[in-house]
Amino acid sequence: MNQARILLIDDEPAFRTLCDQWLKAAGYEVRSGADLNALQGQLQSFDADLILLDLSLPPHFDPMHTLAAVPQFADRPVIILTGHGERELALEALRQGAWDFLTKPIDPDMLAVVVKRALTKHQLARELSALKDNLGKKSALDTLIGASPSMDNIRALVSRIAPTDVRVLVTGPSGTGKEVISKAIHDLSQRAGAPFISVHCGAIPAELLESELFGHTKGAFTGADKARDGLLKLADGGTLFLDEIGEMPLAMQVKLLRVLQEGSYYPVGGRSLETIDVRLVSATNADLPDKVSRGEFREDLFYRIKGVTIETRPLAERPEDIPLLITHFLELQARDGGAPSLRPDTDAFNWFIRRDWPGNVRELKSALDSVAAIAQGGVISLEDIALLYPDAQSQTAGSSARPGDSLDAQVRALEIRLIGEALARFDNNRTHAAQALGLSRQGLLKKIERYGL
Repeated sequence: MNQARILLIDDEPAFRTLCDQWLKAAGYEVRSGADLNALQGQLQSFDADLILLDLSLPPHFDPMHTLAAVPQFADRPVIILTGHGERELALEALRQGAWDFLTKPIDPDMLAVVVKRALTKHQLARELSALKDNLGKKSALDTLIGASPSMDNIRALVSRIAPTDVRVLVTGPSGTGKEVISKAIHDLSQRAGAPFISVHCGAIPAELLESELFGHTKGAFTGADKARDGLLKLADGGTLFLDEIGEMPLAMQVKLLRVLQEGSYYPVGGRSLETIDVRLVSATNADLPDKVSRGEFREDLFYRIKGVTIETRPLAERPEDIPLLITHFLELQARDGGAPSLRPDTDAFNWFIRRDWPGNVRELKSALDSVAAIAQGGVISLEDIALLYPDAQSQTAGSSARPGDSLDAQVRALEIRLIGEALARFDNNRTHAAQALGLSRQGLLKKIERYGL
C-alpha cells in the first residue's frame, strides 16, 4: 500500500504543507491543490487512489455537488476534512458517498489509520471486482464442454478474440455448438452487458427477413399497422448472431453488406437513416467458398463476415468429449428438474461413446433427455437405452474404442470414462476413487485437471 497516491484538496497552505509531510513520511505519493479547478486538473493528470477533500473550500464551491457530479469519485475513497460545527455537512457528505470524515485539527496518527483503512478496503473491493470478472469469464468458457484437442483450441481462440470487436465466422456441421461458441464470445466481450440477438437466416421467410432485421415504418406494407424496430436495432451496442448465414437470400446479402460497410440502414418504408454499433458473429454448416464459386453467396460479403474463423468438429471425431457432455447434460437435467442426478452404468457409458452421433451434440442431448425420462433407480442402464434404441440390445460391455480413432484419442476416452465412473461410484470422493483406480490422489488430481473434469 506504500505506493498509493493521494490527492489533497484544502485551501489552507500551512495545513496542506503539514499534511503533505505526514503522508509522504508514511510512504504515499501526494499531490495537493487549493480549489475546484485544482481538483479537476489534478484528477486528469494524477490517478489518485484516495482523495482528501476539505469541506470548507472557497465560495462557489459545493463539495456535495462535487461528490455527486465528478465521475472519478465513483471508484475511489474520499475522506472529508471538516472544521468544528460542520458535523451535519460531514454526515451529508457520507450520504453522498464519502468514505469517512476527520475533524480539524487533524491528529496525524488518526489520519494514518483512516487513510490506511480506506485504501485497504478499496484495494479489496477492486480485487473482488476483478475476481468476479474472472469468474464470469471462466463460467463463459466452461460452457464450451470437451477435453479434445479441438475443443482446447476453440477455448484458447475464443478467450483471445472475445475482448476484441473482430467479426467471427463459426463453421461446422449442424449440432456442434456453434451458437454456444458465439454466445461465449459475447459473454467474454466488452459488450456482455448489452443484448445478444440471434437470427436464424434459414428459418425466416425471405420476404420477411428484411423487415425482421431492419424493422419497418407504419404502413410500409400490408399489415404494418404500426412501426416496429428490427433486430439490428435491438442488438445495438451488443452482438448480432446470424445463424446459417449461408441460407440468406442474395438480395438480403447486398443489404447486409451495406450495413457492415457503413454501419447504417433504412427501415423498410423509412427515409430516416438508422446508425448502429454491433459486433457480428455468423455461423454456417455450408461450404461458403463453394457457394461463392457457384454464385450463391457474395464474395465481398464472405470476406466481410469471415474475420476470424472457428471450425467445429463432428462429435464422431472427438469421442473423448462425450463423457464430459454426458455429465454436463445430466447435471443440467437434475438442476432444472429438481431431481437427483442420473448416471449411466458401464455398458450404457460404452454405448454412448461408441455411437457415431450424426446429429452431434444436439442429438446426444436429445438422446439423454429421452433415456433419462424412463430410467429408474438413479442409473441409466443399457436396457433403458434399448427401449428407445434397439441397436443397444446387441452391445456388450467392453472397450470404448472406435474404428479410425487414434491411440491417443482412445486412451483419453478410456481414462475419462473410468475416472468419471470411479468418481460417481464414490460420490466424488477423490481419495477413494484414486485407490480404486490404482492411482495416487495427486495423480488423479492431475488427470482431472488435464481433462477438465
